[in-house]
Amino acid sequence: MPNVDPCNPTNSPPAESPSDLPVTLSQDDYRRLSHVRYQLRRFLRFSEDICHAEGLTSLQYQLLLHVKAMRGKDWASVGELAEKLQAKHHGVVALLDRCEKLGLIQRRINQEDRRQVEIHLLPEGEKVLERLAVLHQPELRMLESSFSLPAAESGA
Repeated sequence: MPNVDPCNPTNSPPAESPSDLPVTLSQDDYRRLSHVRYQLRRFLRFSEDICHAEGLTSLQYQLLLHVKAMRGKDWASVGELAEKLQAKHHGVVALLDRCEKLGLIQRRINQEDRRQVEIHLLPEGEKVLERLAVLHQPELRMLESSFSLPAAESGA
């Protein structure tokens, strides 16, 4: 079994090697990290709240969003969704089961590779996704603007 770093579960290469990182962090470094975590958490909390108001979990919304956002095709594979959701294959299958019961998605066998299952949005899935995506736009714009910070904040 491969050794998995709990801080890097996908085993993706680090952005910088440890030797390139500063030995100590400044107060501005901590403020920037705090600000990013706060803004991300605000966005995620907002998203969770509007998803629940629509009768979905945040993960169900994210699944629909990732299917819709696939480049060059109108479906996604279970493996692609597992990567996008940073989840295990069996967890995505359970999530797909719940979305299928709600009439949001449909599984189809790929005609060229019958081993592959395509996940397609159904009209109800498209409808609820569009409503939620529209509601996310103002908060997304605010999140985008909050990350346009200078390298070091002063006084905040």
